[in-house]
Amino acid sequence: MYIIYMYLFKYLDALQVLQAQLIGKTTSFLEFQKMSEVTDASCAAAASTVTGGVPGPGDNGDSRGHEAAQSIHSDVVKDLLSLGVCERCIFRLVAIRGFDSVFSSVSTSTLRSRNAVDGDTSVPSESDHSGVCIVCLGVLQFIYSDDKQTVVKMESNSDFATRIAEFVKQSHHEFDSFGLEVSVPSVITENESAVMSYLKGKYESEVWLDTERTSVKDALKNLILDLLKNSLDAKSDSSPFRIRLTYTNSPNEVDSAAETKGEQKRRRTDKENGSNCMLQNSLKKVYKPCSLEVLFHKMPIYFGGRYLKFSRNVSQTRWIIDDERMGEASVEEIIGSNILPACFGDNYKFHAAGREDIDVRMLGSGRPFLLEIQNPRRFPSVDLLKEIEAKMNNLENKLVGVRNLTLLENHCWNLMREGEGEKRKQYAALVWISRPLEDKDLESISSLKELKILQRTPVRVLHRRSPLDREKIIHWMNIEKIEGNCQYFLLHLCTQAGTYIKEFVHGDLGRTSPSIGSILGCRVEILQLDVTDVKMDFLDD
Repeated sequence: MYIIYMYLFKYLDALQVLQAQLIGKTTSFLEFQKMSEVTDASCAAAASTVTGGVPGPGDNGDSRGHEAAQSIHSDVVKDLLSLGVCERCIFRLVAIRGFDSVFSSVSTSTLRSRNAVDGDTSVPSESDHSGVCIVCLGVLQFIYSDDKQTVVKMESNSDFATRIAEFVKQSHHEFDSFGLEVSVPSVITENESAVMSYLKGKYESEVWLDTERTSVKDALKNLILDLLKNSLDAKSDSSPFRIRLTYTNSPNEVDSAAETKGEQKRRRTDKENGSNCMLQNSLKKVYKPCSLEVLFHKMPIYFGGRYLKFSRNVSQTRWIIDDERMGEASVEEIIGSNILPACFGDNYKFHAAGREDIDVRMLGSGRPFLLEIQNPRRFPSVDLLKEIEAKMNNLENKLVGVRNLTLLENHCWNLMREGEGEKRKQYAALVWISRPLEDKDLESISSLKELKILQRTPVRVLHRRSPLDREKIIHWMNIEKIEGNCQYFLLHLCTQAGTYIKEFVHGDLGRTSPSIGSILGCRVEILQLDVTDVKMDFLDD
């Protein structure tokens, strides 16, 4: 349709010329008929182009760009060019049609020729207009400073998109879709606001002032997104893989003119006279393009399973006190150091459904855990996960084991947290009492079901836990005798999550009541403790 309109405009122009010539009697009827036939043929050619086949992208884009250039008031173009506004920002701010990749090919020379700007001494020449745009600071000109502070200028949006695609490929991320994010400094918004305030003051009746403008961020996305999708052979959506273009501007590169009372007075006079001196004073002068940092980030992925701890000298997480490691290793480091390299991630975080003390073993079915891999570049296959699990289970030192290692969805984090407070835990404790164990002791312990106890924060953790009273439930208990020794026995029990087992056994100076010591009526000490099961519906067989 754009081609038809363009030829219609030519047709009307030709008719106007012919009309003037007829009135002045400078042409003949034959000449008029000949020119009319030429114009009619042009219109017919345009119609056949549209009806006979779809116009190519280049033709359509050029027509839209030229049509938009013609639609802009020539005085507006002159004003904005004289201020140092680039051609893409001119289209973005004052063109009625929406801004997209079509306008990437429209140059300053097109704007000048279409709006009779060339030869106007009040407007800088095109060679003088090669600096950084006062509004977008080079973002839409594809000019930026790299990490070495070298100014880089891409010739087109295609070249710029190719450069970004090269950076992405060098990051070695695996993805089939991506999201594009753009961040720009606040001075861009401030200068754009100043320019629009000036235009509204001078051209208050223009229709384009009330149209919605495309932001610099969205304009850049429109210019390069399709090109990026083609270069990366990927679609664009709400993908966990994000490409982020971060533009920054150093405060040293921006000067904001402070106004004196005299300048304020001149500003009011300029506004009344419609002068752009007022705008020049409010704009922040920029001498260098923005610095560009291209970042790539993928949302975390989660691996889950159950871990077993066979040593009484291994902490759950890395434990350092006064620069000295506590224990010979940690569950977190053993699992994380084996999975992280397979994902080519930046870092990992370890999360578990509760914790045991460093001197407590984790046996039975194991304790549920999640390992969060940050910014992963690859997703390990099911076979590779099996290999990693087997490797950890066959380490020479046999400190830690893993069961059911699986790649999980993000919502499993919430499932584990929800089930953590409701879980039951089973223990086996080696206990010493100050007198010989009697048969009635076995009966008195095993008869207690759903026993409610009150625990004050234990003395051993008061330095890091709030002093609170906590009510917990002991679901069941029984005693297993140790042959040949009447003062030692194994205590098996099942409790509510969060129960302090050591304190329940010895009483913690009366801070836990009742306790095994108070029930048996003698001094009781716990010598060893194992967690034998964590009852929780999470990655069970």
